[in-house]
Amino acid sequence: MAEASRIVVMGPSGSGKTVVGAVLATRLDLPFVDADDLHPDANVAKMAAGTPLADEDRWPWLDIVAQTLRGAAGGAVVACSALARRYRDRIREGAPDAVFVELKVSVEELARRMSSREHFMPSSLLASQLAALEPLADDERGVVVVNDRPPIEVADGAVSRLRAAGEA
Repeated sequence: MAEASRIVVMGPSGSGKTVVGAVLATRLDLPFVDADDLHPDANVAKMAAGTPLADEDRWPWLDIVAQTLRGAAGGAVVACSALARRYRDRIREGAPDAVFVELKVSVEELARRMSSREHFMPSSLLASQLAALEPLADDERGVVVVNDRPPIEVADGAVSRLRAAGEA
């Protein structure tokens, strides 16, 4: 991989960002950070109550995500929803060399996963996540990987796609 790989594994809740991101980080010998752990307490409380975040809630959190990436001298893998283009642009403002790995998962599988786990994000917010989702555009640095296999295979597929795209 590139000397200072700054990778954001993105997608809606339930897409496997944390699991795939952690495996990807291990594969690349990079530190892993779950951006859920970077949310201010007020954001967590809001989501736990079933209220979607507004952009005003997200901006400070996305700035922390970007600072975390930028501050990782040897690179890092961060799991972060980064659903909308404007959120990815905000991350890139603070970490211009960030590259994104978008995880694609069917709506049915997302719903199944969300209903079978313990997380501060309730299943009731899936619709708002999908409404906010803007897939990676052709002019954005990154790759799209379908997450329908074991995490090791998905992470290996991400590495292959990143290399093929010249991002590794």
